[in-house]
Amino acid sequence: MTNSQKCAPSDHTTTVAQLKEAVDKFRTARDWKQFHKPKDLGVALVTEVGELLEHFRYKTDNEITTYMCDPKNKREVEHELADVINLSLLLATELDIDVSKAFFDKLDESAKKYPVHLAKGKASKYTEFKDVV
Repeated sequence: MTNSQKCAPSDHTTTVAQLKEAVDKFRTARDWKQFHKPKDLGVALVTEVGELLEHFRYKTDNEITTYMCDPKNKREVEHELADVINLSLLLATELDIDVSKAFFDKLDESAKKYPVHLAKGKASKYTEFKDVV
């Protein structure tokens, strides 16, 4: 059992800074920073997103629900998602991006593009209703 499994961290107790520190420590111990230029991290990120999506390709919503009920499948999806998060955090570190600030800035921007009274229950892009105020 690894140290991270013993501590049972959760979203409620772990900060973004702690995640960034953990993945950077992992990388540093292996001397991988030399391979983690922004372009390389971006390519790796797209690759990992593709691996994540393979679990859902050609499946209906009901099939995905059933698929995710199998603990082995859920663990594989969790690991692919963790790879995406790890690479995203490394990219943020390399580009000196404050993830929390960027997240909330983007959420605020999206709230302006997608006001509730126009966007609620719709999957439309904001340009389809932007001028209807």
